Amino acid sequence: MDSDTFRRLGHRLIDWIADYREHVERYPVMSRVRPGQIQSRFPRQPPEEGGHAEEAIASLDELVMPGITHWSHPAFFAYFPTITSYASVLGDLAAAGIGAQAMSWQTSPAATEVEQVVMDWLRQAVGLPESFTGVIQDTASTSTLTALLCARERATNFAQVREGLQGHEAPLVVYASDQAHSGVEKDTLLAGFGRRHLRLLPTDRAHALSVEALVRAVEEDRAAGLRPCAVVATTGTTGTTALDPLDEVADVAERHGLWMHVDAALAGTAMVVPECRWMWRGVERADSLVFNPHKWLGTGFDLSAYYVRDPQHLVRVMSTNPSYLRTAQDGEVRNLRDWGIPLGRRFRALKLWFYLADVGVGGLRKRIRRDIANARWFTDQVDAAPDWERLAPVPLQTVTFRHRPPGIADEARLAEHNLRIARVVNEGGTAYLTPSVLKGTQTLRLSVGAETTERRHVEAAWHALCSAARGGEA
Repeated sequence: MDSDTFRRLGHRLIDWIADYREHVERYPVMSRVRPGQIQSRFPRQPPEEGGHAEEAIASLDELVMPGITHWSHPAFFAYFPTITSYASVLGDLAAAGIGAQAMSWQTSPAATEVEQVVMDWLRQAVGLPESFTGVIQDTASTSTLTALLCARERATNFAQVREGLQGHEAPLVVYASDQAHSGVEKDTLLAGFGRRHLRLLPTDRAHALSVEALVRAVEEDRAAGLRPCAVVATTGTTGTTALDPLDEVADVAERHGLWMHVDAALAGTAMVVPECRWMWRGVERADSLVFNPHKWLGTGFDLSAYYVRDPQHLVRVMSTNPSYLRTAQDGEVRNLRDWGIPLGRRFRALKLWFYLADVGVGGLRKRIRRDIANARWFTDQVDAAPDWERLAPVPLQTVTFRHRPPGIADEARLAEHNLRIARVVNEGGTAYLTPSVLKGTQTLRLSVGAETTERRHVEAAWHALCSAARGGEA
């Protein structure tokens, strides 16, 4: 492909993306294909001759779009919001076009320094103190793994450069709530702690971590000859956006020498709105925290914001310094290969820069307030309807609820009834929401936050749910 062809096809692809986003409401929100259906439409063998890129672009609608669940659809209420704004798309395009390898300052100085700038902008936007330094990771699960590795090495005085965990006499223990993201369990395993040394602790009626349970578990483990190492507190759990009491958790962490990591993957974005910052009061006492601009903020996947209070410790845990990567500037600059797990890094900071330049913090605040207001409207409908039941507080934009008609008392039948409601709504195509299980109870879960979601889309989802609950079509 030469530059002229690239220009022509690039313009065509940009037009295709703009048309798709402009008319995304025409699609059913959830893909309806069967397993293997997309794969079966492609040839079994790769093309022998090239020159077919134009045909590939022309085939997107036929071959790819039937298998897309439309996360940009205004009636997408499943999982979590994941906004890929136009500005973010352009930033990704610029990064791909430049093709920089951002593993060290010298490999592309701008990639390092733009990242430093935009991560500090983001720190200011969410009200974090200057004591935090940020770096871009790919996902919150990788960030939490990084935090647990840092916790492990602090607790063992950097055993990784000696005998590793194999030589540590007292097994290390990690604590989190039973509502913490499943990534915490996975990261605990990958960091070598072992499932036996993960404590998923009870939560209160608001589904937040019980500090009393945390204290009791830490003291019991110490008495048993184990070594408490880290606690993962969550601001905005996946199931209900529950808020662990960070200040109280920090008290326990400081008293017992625990590394405190805060997972605010979704909720961190809400902190651009000053009236939401009470939700993570005490966050300034954490050793590390993560939130995902690729969720509710507006920068497309993947871009996770990881902040630490001691970047020197992070670098010591993560650094490698082979001769072929050493440069004359190493003592003066950040080499971001030493700030996370991968050595190779993309120029992700461009899409965050482009997005913030496009909307500004004021525009972002306006949208977050809109989404929270829409979730509160939906909450009011659930609370006012006699046959509907809300199962958790709604501090942000996620509502956890179920339909509970008077004729069904058995929990198994209630679960089946609500799963049928979700299936009818989702297969109807007008909205998409995800069922979930909360402490053994089958629930429905509506998460507001797509970039183009307005009140009318939330109202339509409520009417579709009510229709499905009555036994009709969504």
